[in-house]
This record gives sequence, C-alpha cells and structure tokens, in this order.
Amino acid sequence: MRLVGAGVVAHVGLSVGWAVVLDAVLPARRRLAWGALAGLGIAGLDLGLAHAVAHRRLAAIRALPVGPQVADHVAYGIAIASGSR
Repeated sequence: MRLVGAGVVAHVGLSVGWAVVLDAVLPARRRLAWGALAGLGIAGLDLGLAHAVAHRRLAAIRALPVGPQVADHVAYGIAIASGSR
C-alpha cells in the first residue's frame, strides 16, 4: 500500500509541475493546439523513458497499449491549455 501512496504523490507532483510549466510557456494564440502539441511532447518523454529504461517497475507501463496513453497525454495538454489564462 505504501507504493500506491508514493505513486499517487509522484503522479500528482508531475501533473502539477507540468501544469505550471505549460501555463507559463504556452502562447495565448492557438493555445489549445499548442497544448495538444505539448501533451504529445510530454507523452514522447514519459513513454519514451518508460520504454527505454529496462526497470521492473516500468514493466506495467510498457505492457499497456501506447495509443490510449498518448491520447491521455494530449487530452491533458488541451485541458491545461483551456483552463488557464
């Protein structure tokens, strides 16, 4: 159960951190499109690392279908872009 708690804290921290960064750097013009692109970039970083690093704790991430994970990251970028400024 401790690992679940640590995972929740880590996930919330990463989500809030990315939200702060995106809010600061996304331009006002075409903000939703830039948010989607930023989400795609975050997916590339997150999932790329999860697939490149051979660690047993990342095996569950590697086992999931990639498409829905990428879509989730893109939706996150759009949600952050739409909720700020």
